[in-house]
Amino acid sequence: MTASRTPRSQELIDLIARFAKEDGDHQTAIPGVSVHRRSATGTKSCGSYKPSLALIAQGAKQVVLGDDIYRYGGADYLLTSIDLPVTTQIVEASEEKPYLSVTFGIDTTRIAELLDRAGVQTGAPAPTTRGMAVSSVTPDLEDAAIRLLRLLDRPDDIPALLPLIEQEIIYRLLTGPQSARLRQMAVTESQSHQISRACVWLKEHYALPLKIEDLASRVSMSVSSLHHHFKAITAMSPMQYQKQLRLQEARRLMLEDMLDAGSAGHQVGYESQSQFSREYARQFGEPPLRDVGRVRRSLMDRLTGGMEMLSEG
Repeated sequence: MTASRTPRSQELIDLIARFAKEDGDHQTAIPGVSVHRRSATGTKSCGSYKPSLALIAQGAKQVVLGDDIYRYGGADYLLTSIDLPVTTQIVEASEEKPYLSVTFGIDTTRIAELLDRAGVQTGAPAPTTRGMAVSSVTPDLEDAAIRLLRLLDRPDDIPALLPLIEQEIIYRLLTGPQSARLRQMAVTESQSHQISRACVWLKEHYALPLKIEDLASRVSMSVSSLHHHFKAITAMSPMQYQKQLRLQEARRLMLEDMLDAGSAGHQVGYESQSQFSREYARQFGEPPLRDVGRVRRSLMDRLTGGMEMLSEG
């Protein structure tokens, strides 16, 4: 993190804090743009990251992808170039200095359009790299992010100015240290694009039995090439990727739809209840019943605490 805040950095903090007045994830009036606030460090949570730029203005976060750990804080950004199931945790936040961040969804077609319009050659295929990386925010990128958030105060300007600022953000990324990763997203014949197609298919069919030969054929790759590049980009094998999707969805079904462990495991594709329980415990640290019960109790405690504060007020 930077030793001191610049006026520009402080403005970004103030903008996010104003549009995210309460803890949580808040969608804005700008499609694909959300702001996030947390007033305390938290337990680990699971989710899926789509191609996006996540810029932290204050606080710090940890993201686990396979066996890789990414920690980023104020003055850093996380670039995700492909759909990835991850485990996240806020590791630096307080009531006085809450965690504040903004996320911009990246449309890969916009990258290709900008490369074409600017006459930039993609050159020889770059080596296959992880679909996630952390870099330092440049003043130009931070300035573009600020101007994008300022549009929320002038909604009538959004249709005219949003495409221009989005283009600038992509341009700043293309001229920064993650240029090769972004270019890979735009080249349809690249391994990154093929693996992206494989990930999309797995997300849509996670409950079906996985046949690697069929998946490789769908994305026009050999089995060995699929395994190599999939692991290089996602830090997981296709089977591990599918398992993450299944377990995350099962947990959601139990917490949100109130399904029991047996029904949730069966719905996401597990034929063996004991296998589901073993893999769930390995992923989340506890068997399904214990983990879901703990999360529900935690939510109830927070809700009760919030109601007590309201009654005291």
